[in-house]
Amino acid sequence: MEIQNAVLFITGANRGLGLAFAQEALRRGAKKVYAGVRNPTETNTPGIVQVKLDVTDAASIIAAAKQCGDTTLLINNAGIARLNSSSLDASMIDLSREIFETNYYGTILVSQAFAPILAKNGGGAVINVLSDATWFSRPMLAAYSASKSAVWSFTNALRIELRNQNTAVSGLHVSFMDTDMTSGFEMKKTSPQDVAQAALSGIEEGKEEILVDDFTKAVKQSFASEKTIYLNPPEIA
Repeated sequence: MEIQNAVLFITGANRGLGLAFAQEALRRGAKKVYAGVRNPTETNTPGIVQVKLDVTDAASIIAAAKQCGDTTLLINNAGIARLNSSSLDASMIDLSREIFETNYYGTILVSQAFAPILAKNGGGAVINVLSDATWFSRPMLAAYSASKSAVWSFTNALRIELRNQNTAVSGLHVSFMDTDMTSGFEMKKTSPQDVAQAALSGIEEGKEEILVDDFTKAVKQSFASEKTIYLNPPEIA
C-alpha cells in the first residue's frame, strides 16, 4: 500500500518509535495520523490527532476504534520491556504477566478492533512491531522475548486470516533502538527514525517481514545453519 493519503492509527505514539512513525508518515504524505496515547495533551501538531488509548483496557480500545473509523494502516507499536536478573528469577511469572498484557494481549485486542475497519476501507495493512528478541532470547530479557515470540506467532496467523479481506500484515523486527527503553545501556542502537523509514518503505514494497538492522538479519538468516545464533549466541549481542 502507499503511505501517501493513508490514514494511520499508531499505538504508543507519544514518543520514541511511535512518534517517529507519525512524523515519517506525514513526511510521506499521509492524510492523517491518529496517535494512540494514554494521556492526550493539548499539543497541536498538524496532521496528528491524539486519541486516548490504553491497550490493556478493552473499553478504551473499542472507543478509539469508533473514533478512528477511517484508518487504513494500523501500527501495533505499544510495548514495554522489563529486565529480569535470570530466566530462573522468582519474579519471572509476575513479570511475564505484566509484559504479556501490553505486548501480546494488547496487540490482539487492537487488531481485533481495527481489522473490520481496515476491511471496510479497502484492506490496508497492519504492522506489528517485533524484535530480534523474537528469535534470540537473552536471559535478562527472557520475559520480554517470550512476549515478542508470542506476538510473532499471532502475526503469522493474522497474516493468513486477513488475506481474505485484502489486508497486508507485516512483522517488523529490530534489535536495540535509541529510545527511552534502552537509555543508560551501552550497545549499538538504531535510531527510531531509521526504523520508521525502513518499516514504511517495507509496507510500500509489500514485505511481510521487515528486518531493519544487521544483527536481526543475521539471526534470521542463521536459521538454516547448524550454528543458528539462538543456539550459539555471540559473546556480545
